[in-house]
Amino acid sequence: MKDGKHVILCVDDDADLLESMRLVLEGNGYAMVAAPSAEEGLVKFKEVSPDLIIVDLMMEEIDAGTGLVKNLAAAGNKVPVYMLSSMGDQLSIITDYAALGLSGVFQKPIQIDVLLKTLKSKLG
Repeated sequence: MKDGKHVILCVDDDADLLESMRLVLEGNGYAMVAAPSAEEGLVKFKEVSPDLIIVDLMMEEIDAGTGLVKNLAAAGNKVPVYMLSSMGDQLSIITDYAALGLSGVFQKPIQIDVLLKTLKSKLG
């Protein structure tokens, strides 16, 4: 937590998506830390100790998101991690996200009500 707010780390190489996520999250009482790459996401994770992490599946490389999730686990992550994907339910066909330790998957474009409901249930 930062200043009494839960911190959400969002890792995505789409600057527009990061900005829209910031507007939604900060407008609903959360603090957001953005990272434009998997490498920066790992650095930010270590710097800010987020309460929840949202990672885009396909960033600078096709499997950058899954690689980051594995690196977060190796770095001792214990907070919920959600994958953000335009593939939606088809993601489970190519990726065993439960085996990665993911708490779930958000479909792009992200549904704000689903996002906020999930955050409330996970973070209170």
